[in-house]
Amino acid sequence: MSRVSPAVRSLLRQPYSSQWRKTPVLRSSQAWIKPAYQPIRCLATPAAMPSASKENIGVYCNPAHDLWVKESGPSVNEVKSGEALKEGEVTIAIKSTGICGSDIHFWRHGRIGPMVVEHDHILGHESAGEIIAVHPSVKNLSVGDRVAVEPSSICNKCEPCLTGRYNGCLEMRFMSTPPVDGLLRRYVNHSAIWCHKIGEMSYEDGAMLEPLSVSLAGMHRAQIALGDPVLICGAGPIGLMTLLCCAAAGAEPIVITDIDQNRLDVAKEICPRVKTYKVEPGVSMEEAGAAMSKLAGGSLTTALECSGVESSIAAAIYSVKFGGKVFVIGVGKPDMQIPFMRLSTQEIDLQFQYRYANTWPRAIRLVQSGILDMKRLVTHRFDLEDAVSAFETSAASAKTGAIKVLIQSP
Repeated sequence: MSRVSPAVRSLLRQPYSSQWRKTPVLRSSQAWIKPAYQPIRCLATPAAMPSASKENIGVYCNPAHDLWVKESGPSVNEVKSGEALKEGEVTIAIKSTGICGSDIHFWRHGRIGPMVVEHDHILGHESAGEIIAVHPSVKNLSVGDRVAVEPSSICNKCEPCLTGRYNGCLEMRFMSTPPVDGLLRRYVNHSAIWCHKIGEMSYEDGAMLEPLSVSLAGMHRAQIALGDPVLICGAGPIGLMTLLCCAAAGAEPIVITDIDQNRLDVAKEICPRVKTYKVEPGVSMEEAGAAMSKLAGGSLTTALECSGVESSIAAAIYSVKFGGKVFVIGVGKPDMQIPFMRLSTQEIDLQFQYRYANTWPRAIRLVQSGILDMKRLVTHRFDLEDAVSAFETSAASAKTGAIKVLIQSP
């Protein structure tokens, strides 16, 4: 037999298995070698084999506004074998997921603007969990890593992607936004590049990084600075998260509004120096705006609108002074009426936000360092099997006092 290299000789000695395939003729330094068997890349490395024991289940809604929990993919057998993993993917055992207002909208109304629930659809996009399987192509994550999941998938080719504003990707696939299924499952396969290590951070805090990212994106684009007088409209989860961020950034004074006194009390609890304004029925937009401005000493330069409610946006426009800014973080109905002449004659800038980009590393640093403490915002916890009750609790927040409801899968 002609001399062959040690590498080829080792290859020829390897036993055949079902994971091997025939390769084209190999050439050594002196001779052609007959076809041999070469292992393909395993879908999951042996060290990555998970100990998944429970069946995968997910939380579904449909166009008829039903909500239920049933079996979901990937199956527990696929998780154990790794056969469903694609290049660049990992399997995450989801441990904690927050219910977002958009989840409630998709369930109750079946749509948000052009995003319509047309089939059975899995909800959820605020999640954290543990890596339990890794495709061999993934080098930055290992089994056992604790991660927060950024629920995006982008093309990396369009102008928004190439300029770093990937939240505007022309081919964005955002988990839980129809037709892309969400994260409210026991196991999920996702691209490793969107899984952010959180170290010893709790899974609850990891799940809260997604709404925190929304607030951080708004803070960044609205350019909130030390000593800026700020109005925050809406004391829901995003509004309260934005309050924490504004306080940490040194904004002063800060005014926050809501129709729910309980939420304003929570705002005062997490930021004692905030000034609160309860929006009462029958008060005009002009009157509400003037009252908010008065609370801030007549100096409001920026309003961060976190509710998406038409009347709240209008009141914010009436609250800021000449040359001010109203920055809309909240999501509302497709068409609205706004006080155009107030904007025009007072040179008020009206800006909007869509999700976030490049915020997760910053969010992780802020939470890990203790600069932001989001724990008070979590009011209710449910097991994954009881997700329907969790959604009902979140949707009835005026009665239940819910702020952020988390669904857990131990």
